[in-house]
Amino acid sequence: MPAVTADPLTLPRLPRLPEAGTGWRRVAKVVTAQRHLEGEGFQVRRPFPGMDLSLADPFLLLDHMGAVEYAPGEAKGTPWHPHRGFETVTYIMDGAFQHQDTTGGGGLISDGATQWMTAGAGIQHIEQPPPELVAKGGLFHGVQLWVNLPRAQKWVTPRYQDIEARDVTLLAADDGSSLVRVIAGSLGEHQGPGVTYTPINYLHATVAPGARLTLPWPREFNAMVYVLSGRGTAGVEEIALDEGQLAVFGGSHHKGERDGLVVRAADRQPTASGNGWEILVLGGLPIREPVARYGPFVMNTREELVQAFEDFQAGRMGTVPAEKVPHRSAADDTSLT
Repeated sequence: MPAVTADPLTLPRLPRLPEAGTGWRRVAKVVTAQRHLEGEGFQVRRPFPGMDLSLADPFLLLDHMGAVEYAPGEAKGTPWHPHRGFETVTYIMDGAFQHQDTTGGGGLISDGATQWMTAGAGIQHIEQPPPELVAKGGLFHGVQLWVNLPRAQKWVTPRYQDIEARDVTLLAADDGSSLVRVIAGSLGEHQGPGVTYTPINYLHATVAPGARLTLPWPREFNAMVYVLSGRGTAGVEEIALDEGQLAVFGGSHHKGERDGLVVRAADRQPTASGNGWEILVLGGLPIREPVARYGPFVMNTREELVQAFEDFQAGRMGTVPAEKVPHRSAADDTSLT
């Protein structure tokens, strides 16, 4: 799993959290991802939706693609399709995906890169494996996260962020044993490159075998850990987590200064896991608004869903094919918060 790699001993370190003064979040629920077919027939593992979505708010969906070793001719993607009312975040750890949307945004996402597409008022996009992967086969591993937009931002102009592997903020655990990649949000004073409408944290950590990783966590955020590969435990109660499982942490009940998350990698990891336990750590400020959802659209009311379908059929969500335009990076966009 190349994603973004570095020697943790050379990186800035996360603060050491005091055992007694930290509100350690406890695990409220463990969910095993269900397998589904998406797009042109590729398999994903999906831990949510499928559980109470209020536990995941502001997130709507997480699809885990792979890891899979494609034979020649096997790799598949999605055809052109519309979205409205939320953001899609595609993070590729191995292999590559080509993205194009009707704003002209897009490009090749590979080996640690992320494409962040804000559908907002309406957009169409297509995601396909590059011709080389289709022709020759090869390793592919990635995830797609859907992030909801608050009512006030559901009609924003569609936007595209191209987050290259070199842009990701790299941190080490407090003992220097494990690597944390901050794609969006912040840990302590360290900010990730993804710029969001909804306050979230989106992290990918490689926890060294037998190591304990502690993370400072915003008290108002929910928190989840999803296992990409390997095995370990979540929470101070050490709830076992294996590949394809999601731990949902409960809310804070601590009166001290800070909250924290703790995970621990098993001493022995499966050979396929490489150098450690690979996990995503997700959390955000709940939106707590009604969710009306059907297919590719996520709005607040049924009437807005009907309008979305009518607008798509009337051609108001972009023209296919789109003219290629330069990427807009997060640093170029000052209208997001």
